[in-house]
Amino acid sequence: MSNSHLFLKSGFPRAPLQNGLGRYVCQLQRITLKFCKNNGSSKGMRDFIENHLVNFAKENPGIVVYVKPRRHRTPVLVGEYLNGDREWLSCRNSTQEEITKWVDLLRTQNGSSSSLRLRKMWHTDVPSIQGPWTPFLLRSPEAHGQEYPSVEASKPLDAPQTATEKLIELFRQQKQLGDEDVLSQKRAE
Repeated sequence: MSNSHLFLKSGFPRAPLQNGLGRYVCQLQRITLKFCKNNGSSKGMRDFIENHLVNFAKENPGIVVYVKPRRHRTPVLVGEYLNGDREWLSCRNSTQEEITKWVDLLRTQNGSSSSLRLRKMWHTDVPSIQGPWTPFLLRSPEAHGQEYPSVEASKPLDAPQTATEKLIELFRQQKQLGDEDVLSQKRAE
């Protein structure tokens, strides 16, 4: 088993400033597309810029888009978020479709949360004073001294009575009534 997760930042899952409870605010502040005008490894980035960048900028007016040509360098996507995080992605030899997917991923993330080691799968801003709920919290006192496995404890609480159980109960009631009649007759004698 690898211990590489120990070197990741740790934290709790959270929505930045309760984002989405009111109006949704895209967390990507700016995106920078760095590419080479001549290099073959930047072909996908150049195709994305020519075909899809204008539409992306029109659909996302809250995201500032920078295009930075640089000579003899590998193509790079840099996303900067409202919380100050920066995501850096190398797009060497990527196709136009792959770059579209990476840009969409940067747009929908809220920073480097994908590289965050979660301490717990849940988090609350107001923890309970009484302690966490457990399945044994509201059990009856008789259940604490019970021996397991128990036939009585394994029955469902809301199961309807079967026809066989109803017949057995009627038989017992008739037998009890018959025993009471016999006792009353003996007393009368």
